[in-house]
Order: sequence, then structure tokens, then C-alpha cells
Amino acid sequence: MKKTVGVLFAALALALSGCTTTAVSGDEGEVTRWKMTHISDSSHLWHKTAEEFARLVEEKTNGNVIIDIYPNSQLGNEVDNINSIRFGATDLTITGETLEVWTPNAILLAVPYAFEDQDHMERVIEGEIGEKIEQDIQEDVGLTPLFYMQRAPRNLTSNYPISSPEELRGFSMRVPNVPLFLDAWAEAGASPQVISLNEVFTGLQQGVIEGQENPNDLIDSNGFYEVQQYLNLTEHVRSWIYVVVGTEQLKALPEDEQAAVLEAAEEAEAYAQSLLEEETELVLERLLSRGMTLNEEVDQDAFREAMLPALKQNLGKEQYELYLQMVAEGEEGGSE
Repeated sequence: MKKTVGVLFAALALALSGCTTTAVSGDEGEVTRWKMTHISDSSHLWHKTAEEFARLVEEKTNGNVIIDIYPNSQLGNEVDNINSIRFGATDLTITGETLEVWTPNAILLAVPYAFEDQDHMERVIEGEIGEKIEQDIQEDVGLTPLFYMQRAPRNLTSNYPISSPEELRGFSMRVPNVPLFLDAWAEAGASPQVISLNEVFTGLQQGVIEGQENPNDLIDSNGFYEVQQYLNLTEHVRSWIYVVVGTEQLKALPEDEQAAVLEAAEEAEAYAQSLLEEETELVLERLLSRGMTLNEEVDQDAFREAMLPALKQNLGKEQYELYLQMVAEGEEGGSE
């Protein structure tokens, strides 16, 4: 009886707060229904991973935790999605460097030319720096990172080849809502502006912007090949992104269900990595088959040098020290 009354009061509190998490008593126990939002479309590997994660969670909790997924910015942009969790309207999302709005060290998820290769990035994510970033997200934002997904390198698209910063002069392009990205591309000579991902295609189609930068998988899944001719191999950012849940929502689960969610997260992380490896080559082939031209003559060293002043301006003392540690991790790994 006490448990039933407690459930009723908990459900009432959630309803009054506007939280979409629901707990319903049934023959199999309390059923919690979480709402997950993200900005990629249903063909993207993030959504496929989200679906697999939801399947695993439901399976491992014996149907006591169910995740409903809303892709393609249905409930808002990335900042909206984060705020909705913090305000109790939704429960999970997929997010990365945009978290810098709330916690400064999140900027390190996507620093231009910080990593030499994928192995270098993995060592950082799974090491002390990655752990510190996750702790900061919990403490500063109230979100718990469940698992990470690596992203393919970001590349610049355009309707004429761009191989050096000199060819960027006056080039109008979209960047996400990350001050470092804005400043880095401005230092390199472009005219960057923040536009929501779901508005980029129309912006390119109508000539509001001339180009954009994203990993190849997002270039493909958003159909940018229809309005962009060149894929310039800038590879200017290697980054990762987290699937996060509201810390309060996670802690509201019984301990065994929390453990089941974390176990599902570990398996979903491995699933995401296998998808990325499988799709990286296939995505490039699709982009080329759909008419894009790969520009491999990009002077990455020149772009790195051009963007360095923005990095120094945007990183605080702590972030710059961590950045140097990230770079050193690559040098140490390369010497082994």
C-alpha cells in the first residue's frame, strides 16, 4: 500500500512539473516511459543507434522502461532538446559540443585539428580528460552521459573547390551554435553564420548560404549533395557526441533498472562504433555516386594555422591546458 501511494504521489509530482516521464503500475511492475529527442533524421546512424538502445533497454528491464524516439528536430533544435530535459519536458537526447553553453569543457569535444587520427581521439575520450568532461556535464548541466558515439571528421562542402583559406574570402557558410566554430571559420576567411540543421538545405538551395561543414554522414542523410557539388577534405574536426539522460530521471529508476540502462548503453556504444565503421566508406561512395566531387587537394596545415588564433581566443586557461594534454596524448601514442 505504501508503495502504491508513493507511486501515485510521484506520478502527480511529475505531471505537475510537466515531465513526460510516466510511471504506471502493472502486473510486471512499474513501467517508465521516456521521451528521447534528437536532430538527425531516421536514416542516420544516430537514430539507428537510438532505436537499438531503446530495444536493449526495454529488453533488459523486462519492458519496465520504454523509450519513445522523436528524430529530425521534431521537438526543436539541439539547445531546445537539452533545455527540455532540464525543464522536465523530455528525458534523453543526443548532444555534443553544444553543451559548451552550460559547461565550458564541452568545447573540447570538437576542437579544430586537435586529433591526429581516430586512435588518438579514443585514448582521450576513454582517458582522464573524457572522464572529466562527463563529470562536468553531470554537475553543470544535470545530464548523465550514458555512452558516446564517435563522429566521422567534419568536411566543408561548396559549389566550387576550396583548397586553402585564401579561397574562403567572403564565403558564406553555416556552422552550428558553437562560438569556436564561428570564430575559427571567420579567422580562416569565411563569413559563418548559425543556422539550425533542419534549415540548412533550404538555405543552400535559396543561396542564403554558399556552403556548410559537417561529417559526411550528415551531409548524406540531409541530402546536401543535391545542392552542393564539392566535398572538400578539410577534416578540420574529429569529435564525439553523447547520448545523455536527465540525471534526475535516471536516479528515479530502481537500482536494478538503472544498472540495466547502463548495460544497454555499453552495448549500444559498441553497436554505434560498428555502424560508423561500416557506413564511413559506404557514405563516401554514395555522396560521389550522387554527383559530389571529392577535393583531396586541401592544405590542412594551412587551415590549422589559420584557425589557431580562434582556438587561443575561445579556450579558457583550463580548456587550453586540457587541449595541450590532448595534443600530447597523440604524441605519446605515436611514440609507442
